[in-house]
Amino acid sequence: MTGSRPRRTRLSALRPAAFGAEPTGERLARMRRSPQFVDGQFRNPVETRQLLHGSTLPMVRTQLSREGRLRRAPVGRIPVYRPTAAEGTEPPASGLRLTWMGHSSVLAEMDGQRVLFDPVWGERCSPFAWAGPKRMHPVPIALDELEPVDVVVISHDHYDHLDMPTIQGLTGTGAAFVVPLGVGANLEFWGVPAERITELDWHESTRVGGLTLTATPAQHFCGRGLRGPQHTLWASWVVAGPEHRIFHSGDTGYFSGFAEIGAAHGPFDATMIQIGAYSDFWPDIHMDPEQGVQSHLDLQGREPGGVMIPIHWGTFNLAPHPWAEPAEWTLTAAQKAGVTSAHPRPGEPFEPADPPAVYPWWRAIAVPPVHGWPAWPPAVSPTDVDLVADR
Repeated sequence: MTGSRPRRTRLSALRPAAFGAEPTGERLARMRRSPQFVDGQFRNPVETRQLLHGSTLPMVRTQLSREGRLRRAPVGRIPVYRPTAAEGTEPPASGLRLTWMGHSSVLAEMDGQRVLFDPVWGERCSPFAWAGPKRMHPVPIALDELEPVDVVVISHDHYDHLDMPTIQGLTGTGAAFVVPLGVGANLEFWGVPAERITELDWHESTRVGGLTLTATPAQHFCGRGLRGPQHTLWASWVVAGPEHRIFHSGDTGYFSGFAEIGAAHGPFDATMIQIGAYSDFWPDIHMDPEQGVQSHLDLQGREPGGVMIPIHWGTFNLAPHPWAEPAEWTLTAAQKAGVTSAHPRPGEPFEPADPPAVYPWWRAIAVPPVHGWPAWPPAVSPTDVDLVADR
């Protein structure tokens, strides 16, 4: 597919390459044919507010609060699990293994294929190397040490999900790239061969090896560079193989579409659900942990099956909530709903068929809540955690 170069202007030399490129030609024509493209932009099925009216000043005050700023970052080193060489090459015994790399980046080893969701290896989720939210923990494994992946899946074009240096680092691996409509313009501009890019509208599918990848709805928005806010599509993703099914939410507010996705494609062995960067200032576009647990239940036909993996937290400071609150709240909500949730450290692989016992590792490095942490019988001791982290 062609049409991926930015328009030439006098300011082109000042335009960061990370801004990407404008969709043009047949790519743009296909976008315009989408049922999601209305009045010149992509839209959610229901009216969606990116920020509540009148929230700007209260949000600024919240962001500048000294106590709030202290709680929005860990007070100790985040325990990153560094996989051994054997863990990188030994196939999963059950046929499905997941490794949360931090934020929304997840490696899924599934039915003999390797799928990498929303890979962000950069130090900042920003178009600039000197500004923007900075990574709070190192990546668990260097990109050039990662075993080759078969397919890279992108949920949308925000900088914390689509990272130009990471995409360029993966280009030489031969991986296929599967993305929502319009996002391929950025990839092609950054050097990914057009024949390795597949762009999908909601409810469209493609096959890579033995896997079927389907773009499914999400309630979010896009925005990159100086372009209009809705110039490319956003999506959640279903990946189905001969033996397993998984779901990655991307970024989304809670909406009725989860039940519809579950009815059409579920149930799932595992769901990777966005539960961080929520706020009362933008309730329509990001879920809080309780909504995340409910979305998992919806995807499973309202039955507490499969394993839920909380994502989109812990790596970048993107919202006013305390750093550890998404994990703690998810743990509480999942227990209450009877949902099995997995809470690995960044880089720690596990198989949903045999999920590890939960240990709230974040408590040791977070500012405690005002009333302290709830009682919890630890599955392993903090000393055991330290022995396997950062090895």
